[in-house]
Amino acid sequence: MKFILATHNVTLTDAIEQHVLQQIDKLEHIDRWLIDARVTLERDHVAHSPEKQYKCGIRIGVSGNDLFAEDRESDLYAAIDLAVKKLQAQLRARHSKVKAKTHKQAARLKERRRVEPA
Repeated sequence: MKFILATHNVTLTDAIEQHVLQQIDKLEHIDRWLIDARVTLERDHVAHSPEKQYKCGIRIGVSGNDLFAEDRESDLYAAIDLAVKKLQAQLRARHSKVKAKTHKQAARLKERRRVEPA
């Protein structure tokens, strides 16, 4: 999977980068067909509320529409964790939707075979 990490007004340390990579691995564990992950970390100096000055936005490239989640918190690590949590929910919902569609089609086929005369 391709990984892009961009920062604005945030000093990128090895610890932050490792934390982001660990969180992205959690997403990759849910869906191994992820194409790429673009993470943007920002610090707003003139935030309207000083308690939420860090922002983390994550865009995950998948087949079909891309998934996106964003969160603002006073702690950068918390913002990253919450954005990943939102994406995990989106990936699980997407997986459930695909699985339900597959089961629905199989049930229709089975019903059609049962109803048709032999």
